[in-house]
Amino acid sequence: MVEPSRPGAGVDVVIVGAGAAGSLAAARLAAAGKSVTVLESGPAWTVQSLVSSQIWGRRLKWGGPRVVLDGANPFGHSMAMGWGLGGAALHHYANWPRLRPEDFRLKTLYGRGADWPISYEELRPWYDLIQGEIGISGDAEAEVWRPPGAPYSQPPFPTFPQAETIAKGFAARGLRTAPAPLAILTEPKGDRAPCLFDGWCDAGCPTGALANPLVTYQKDAVRLGARFLAGCTVTRVNLDGRGRAAGVAFVDAKGEQRTLEAAVVILAASAIQTPRLLLASAGPGAERGVANSSGLVGQGFMAHALTSFMGIFDTPQDNHLGVSGGNLVCRDGWEKTRVPGGFGSREWVIASSLKPNDLIGIAMSRPDLFGQRLHAFMRDDAPRIAHMGALFEPLPLPQNRIELATQKDAYGVPMARLTYALAPETLALVEDAKIEGVAIMKAAGAKAVWTSPIVTNHALGGTPMGSSPADSVTDSYGRTWDAPNLFIYGGGLFPTAGAAGPTFTIHAVTRRAVDHLIDTWKAATA
Repeated sequence: MVEPSRPGAGVDVVIVGAGAAGSLAAARLAAAGKSVTVLESGPAWTVQSLVSSQIWGRRLKWGGPRVVLDGANPFGHSMAMGWGLGGAALHHYANWPRLRPEDFRLKTLYGRGADWPISYEELRPWYDLIQGEIGISGDAEAEVWRPPGAPYSQPPFPTFPQAETIAKGFAARGLRTAPAPLAILTEPKGDRAPCLFDGWCDAGCPTGALANPLVTYQKDAVRLGARFLAGCTVTRVNLDGRGRAAGVAFVDAKGEQRTLEAAVVILAASAIQTPRLLLASAGPGAERGVANSSGLVGQGFMAHALTSFMGIFDTPQDNHLGVSGGNLVCRDGWEKTRVPGGFGSREWVIASSLKPNDLIGIAMSRPDLFGQRLHAFMRDDAPRIAHMGALFEPLPLPQNRIELATQKDAYGVPMARLTYALAPETLALVEDAKIEGVAIMKAAGAKAVWTSPIVTNHALGGTPMGSSPADSVTDSYGRTWDAPNLFIYGGGLFPTAGAAGPTFTIHAVTRRAVDHLIDTWKAATA
C-alpha cells in the first residue's frame, strides 16, 4: 500500500469510499490525468484473497462503526453494506436491470415521492456505455419490460432445473419470464473468465466472472495511477473560508490523524455513511452540516423490501447450480397502481442458487426446525426445494432518515442512527405478492410452500439529486448546491428507487456525473 501524503500535501481529487461509484470515478479521473487518492476505511481486499466460503464471505459485510437501527422495519444493514476495497458491490448479486422511464417521473405521473432531474432517455446512453464496458448477460428481446437500449453484450445464462420448474407456475398463471439481466460473464471478456455456475456470488466471486469493482474499474484506476488507501477512516470534510471543500481529515491505518487537501472532494461512502459524515462535519458557515442548507441531508432514506418463497417438489431441483442473483426474472405486474391500497412496482427474481446457510440458505429458511427435524429436512427435502423472491419499490418518506446518534465511534465521531419503516402502500404490495407467489409455486407443482418475513436491502436516498437547492442536496451531476467542488456519488443520490437492483443505475449515474466533472473541471475548481 502507498503511504498517505504528508499532512498539508494536496491532490486533484480525494474520493471517500472505494465501492462501485468511488472506483468508477477514480478510473475516469485518473484517465483524464488527475491525481486521485481514494480513502477506504475497510480492508484492502484483492481478488486473490476471496474464498468460496459462507463463513469467509461474512468478512465482506460491514465491519465499521455500529449503525444504530430504529423503526418498524429496521434496515438490514449487516446484510446489505460492504467493508473494504470494493464496498457492497464486492458481494452484490449483480442483478442489473434498468429503471423504467416512469421511475424517473414519480411526482409528475403519480403525485408521489419526487421526480429525478434527469429522464430515462438522458441516462440511456450511459446505461449502454457501462453495459458494453462491464459485460451484462441477458436476452433483451425476451425481457419484454425492458426500456429501449442496446442489446446485451453477453449471451443469457442457461436455464437450470429449479428455474424451469418455477417458470411453469408463472406460465400457468399467465405471467411471462425472461433470462435475468446479470453483470456476470457467460463468455470470456478480456482477462475475466465466464461463470462456473457455482453460486459463490456472496463470497465476492473469486473467479472474477461477476463484475465487482476489484475486476472492473478499480483495477483500471490503479493501472492509471490512482491510489487506494485502505484502513483510512475519514472523520470530517474540511471547508475553506469561502465555504468550499478544502479536503478531508482522516485517521490512517496506523491510527495517526491526517489531513489531505484536494481541489475536488467526492463522497462515495454509501447512502448511510455519506450523510453521517456531512452532518458530523458541521461548523461555522455549515451549522446544520456540510451541504445541508436545505435541511434534507439524511432524509428520504429508502430500502427495497424483499420476500422469499420456497417450495418443495417431487423431483430434485439442482438448486446448487446458478448464481445468487437468480436465473429468470418477471416484471409482469410492474404497474405502480395495480394493487388496491398499494403503490409501487414489483419484480420477481426466480431460482437463486442456494447454499445450506446464510443468505438464501436452505436451513435458514426454516428457523422453526431444530435437531433431528432439521437434519431430516436437510437430508430429505433440501434437494427438492426451489426458490424465488419478490422485490418491492419503497417510497422516499422524510421520516425515514439518517441522523447523528449520541454514541460515538473510536475516533469521536457520532455514529449514524437510521430510522426506517415501510409505507403502508409498500406493505400492501407485499401482502398481494404473498398470495400470488404461493399460487405460482402451487401451479408449478409444489407440495409445500412457505414464505420469509420481510427483509430490507439496498441503501438509497438521503442525499437526493434535484433541480433546485430547495428540494435536493445536489444537482443531477452530484454537485452539492452549497459547495461547488464537493460532489456526492452513489445510491444516496436516488430521489426514488423503483423495483430494481440499483447497482447498474449507480454506475450509469456516476459515469454521467464524472464525465461532466472532467468536461467542466475549470468551473468546478475555480
